Amino acid sequence: MQKNNTVIIVIAGVIIVVIGMMLYTSGRNKAGAPVAPLGASPAAAVDSHGHPIGKQTPATSLAGFINKPAADFSLADRNGKMYSLRELRGKNVILFFNEGLMCYPACWNQIVSLAKDARFKDSNTEVLSVVVDPPQDWRGAIDKMPELAEATVVFDTDTSVSRQFGMLTNASSMHYGSLPGHTYMIIDTEGIIRNVFDDPTMSIHNDHLFAEIARLN
Repeated sequence: MQKNNTVIIVIAGVIIVVIGMMLYTSGRNKAGAPVAPLGASPAAAVDSHGHPIGKQTPATSLAGFINKPAADFSLADRNGKMYSLRELRGKNVILFFNEGLMCYPACWNQIVSLAKDARFKDSNTEVLSVVVDPPQDWRGAIDKMPELAEATVVFDTDTSVSRQFGMLTNASSMHYGSLPGHTYMIIDTEGIIRNVFDDPTMSIHNDHLFAEIARLN
C-alpha cells in the first residue's frame, strides 16, 4: 500500500512540473510576442529615421547592369529641381548611391569631394549623389557640413530608383534590403551603363571614377 502511495505521489509531482513548465513557456511567449488585434495590419518596421527595414534578399549582381541601357528616372534636389536621365542624355552621368544622413562622415566626405572635383565639370559629366532621406532633413546635414550645399544631392525617398538599380542589396549596405550603402554607377552619353562598383570600405573614389570617364571620352 505504501509503495502504491509513493508511485502516485511521484506521478502527481511529474504532472505538476510539466504543467508548470507549460504555463511558464506560454507566459514568456505572450510577453515577447504581442498579438495584433483582429483585423489590424502589422506595422512596418522602421529605423530611427523612419526608413523601412528591409527583409534579407539575395545580393545584387552589379555586373549584370554593365553595357545595358539605364532605366530612366526623375529625382528632385532639395530645392525641387528635377533631374531625369532622359534630359541628361548627351552627358556622362555618375550616380553615387549612399546612405545619406546616417553615413557620417564617409558618405558625406565623398559627396563633397565629388562636388568640388573640377575634373568632372570639365569632362561633360553630371554627378548626382542619391540618398533616401526626406529632403527637409538634409538641412541639418548642411548645417553640420556646409560644403554639402555645393553638391547635387537628389532624393529617392521611396527607394524606387535605388531598388531598380539593385542598390539595396550590396555588400556596403549597412541596412541591407532597405538602404543603399556606398555604390557607384557610371552612365555614358547614350544612356548605357558602363561601370558599376560597390565599396564596403566607404572610401573616396574620385580618381577611379575620373579614369573611367576619361575612357568614355
